Amino acid sequence: MYSSEEIAVTARPAGRSALRMGPAELVQAAAMARRFYLEGKSKIQIAEEFGVSRFKVARVLETALERDLVRIEIRVPAELDAERSDALRAHFGLRHAVVVESPADADESPDPENLGEVAADLLGELVAEGDVLGLAWGRSTIHMAAALDRLPPCTVVQLTGVYDAGTAERGSVEAVRRAAQVSGGEAHPIYAPMLLPDPATAAALRHQTGIARAFEYFDKVTVACVSIGSWEPGISTVHDMLSDEERAHYASLGVAAEMSAHLFDTDGRRVGRDLGERCITVEADRLRRIPEVVAIAGGQRKAEAIGAVLRSGLVTSLVTDTAAADLLLAAQPGPRPALERADPDD
Repeated sequence: MYSSEEIAVTARPAGRSALRMGPAELVQAAAMARRFYLEGKSKIQIAEEFGVSRFKVARVLETALERDLVRIEIRVPAELDAERSDALRAHFGLRHAVVVESPADADESPDPENLGEVAADLLGELVAEGDVLGLAWGRSTIHMAAALDRLPPCTVVQLTGVYDAGTAERGSVEAVRRAAQVSGGEAHPIYAPMLLPDPATAAALRHQTGIARAFEYFDKVTVACVSIGSWEPGISTVHDMLSDEERAHYASLGVAAEMSAHLFDTDGRRVGRDLGERCITVEADRLRRIPEVVAIAGGQRKAEAIGAVLRSGLVTSLVTDTAAADLLLAAQPGPRPALERADPDD
């Protein structure tokens, strides 16, 4: 009943006000509190046991709290910051926000590995039997998949191509297989690069049997897990795959963030849409229709990018760290909270 709280019940006076209660009252109040808070009994059950009305039980329990006979302490695991999590959820209108303490020895590198572990636990909560789980390429989603130890039976589909087809076994293909193995469901990986040289090559690959089968599941995805990248070397996969000339071109359009090969400016508007024609990835409109889209991203260097993607309305939930959360809380959330799933271009 109170699994997230630690409850201490004592019959000893804990404050001056408790001294006004006689010993019989103290003992009875402590006994009733123990039944209610620790044993999970209802007020009616307690009333029957002590031969009093349930209203009397309610008054005694209220008095026990007021006079410090019962102390309730809210505790979450040390690595979670409940206050920042709730503030961030409200700030951006998210369905879920989980903020993890940044490692004490962390530098400015993005996406601490512990984000993946927390995201794995969150997916264990969000995914239900029969769901279709979509995984996009990203270091954080790979870390998440590696940390998975429980998932109900579900189908797992890859939402993007891989950074390098030659590393598929160590990347998103393996993440899809791992998640399917844990859940006992089907896996639908995509054996293709994320970025192709031209739209014609990308279109041809999309019609290949295995890739086309994965794309057929995109409209059935109920929970998706994505990563976010800043538009700078080493923090955006797409940025690193492009030529210097192409990077400069998209930078001139004001790109601030990248998610699943979709580019966004600081206000969450999509820019450089022509890039999507060369990519093997889930379309933005399909992402917007997925009921739950969880982004995993953290670090100070990614804070601006995370904010941009949240303003796009494509993400419903976020797993991040305190370093990014503090900057996000200081930033403007934008006119449309992420939970509304509105398109800022409309």
